[in-house]
Amino acid sequence: MLEPILGSLSSERVLVFIFARKEGYAREIARFFETDLAPIQKQLDKLELAGVLASRTAGKTRLYEFNPRYAFLKEIRSLLEKAISFNSPEDRERLVMVRRRPRRKGKPL
Repeated sequence: MLEPILGSLSSERVLVFIFARKEGYAREIARFFETDLAPIQKQLDKLELAGVLASRTAGKTRLYEFNPRYAFLKEIRSLLEKAISFNSPEDRERLVMVRRRPRRKGKPL
């Protein structure tokens, strides 16, 4: 939906994912959208170089999040919020659901 404005589908995917989950890393984003890792990494590097994203390391993993000092952060967030609102409720639920740990054995679904 935002591809014409942002220039690429990978850029849209990166920004939507990080907006919905507050932070993310390249392989996680690529797995979520079932796409190749290289274009996601390139977009993350490009957006960090432009100042839109900021990164930090957690162990060996580089986590990306929105740069709080970016001048147009408020505008980008409102644009992404509007774009996500056009998705189906199931897609929105899947996008914001963060599961980082395995389930406890025997726990009901």
